[in-house]
Amino acid sequence: MSLEMEHDCPSCGGSKQFWRTASTELHLGTKIKWRCSECDFGLIQINGIDSTA
Repeated sequence: MSLEMEHDCPSCGGSKQFWRTASTELHLGTKIKWRCSECDFGLIQINGIDSTA
């Protein structure tokens, strides 16, 4: 699994680099926490669905 990804940051605006900060296995799938490298905005993905959707 990758340690970085491109994603739209609602705080900075536009596509930014996000870094994976944590990963946990849940009964729903894999929970991954990401942080924007520019503003430290955080988002969570569970089984490929992110919290900004």
